[in-house]
Amino acid sequence: MVGIVIRPHGIKGDLKVHPYTEEPGNFCRYRRLYLSADAEGAKVPYVNAQSRVNGNTVILRLEECTTRDRAEQLAGMKIWVAVVDLPPVGTDEFYLYTLEGKQAQTLTGLSLGTVTAILSNSGQDILIIKDAQNEYLVPLVRAFFVTIDDEKVVLDLPPGLLEINR
Repeated sequence: MVGIVIRPHGIKGDLKVHPYTEEPGNFCRYRRLYLSADAEGAKVPYVNAQSRVNGNTVILRLEECTTRDRAEQLAGMKIWVAVVDLPPVGTDEFYLYTLEGKQAQTLTGLSLGTVTAILSNSGQDILIIKDAQNEYLVPLVRAFFVTIDDEKVVLDLPPGLLEINR
């Protein structure tokens, strides 16, 4: 998910979007966007006719959305892009979605469980890790990541972080 439609912007169908991307200007690169009410729902394709950064938000014009009434119907919709449309990552970079499904363990070898989701909000993104008995909420802080490979994530967590999740 790269963002969420906050509300209509103006009278011609433009949308005000809260971007979840590190660089809101990336919206200008995405020609095809997919909107849905939630992650499990059908994602409907739309064509990005124009987008521009406006402070901490993005103003988005979709070819299929030309009236304020239609824009109001899209308020609250989540926005995705296809993986093939994402820009390549640099050295020591990764996309958050690639963490889901990986096993998580601490630097000392303690198995925490499986990364089941990423909770994105306006504050701090949170890594959700679950095992049979516990759920851990770990702030996504770059300094916590030691290694990430195809199967696991190794984390160096500050003392007490795991205990506050119990």
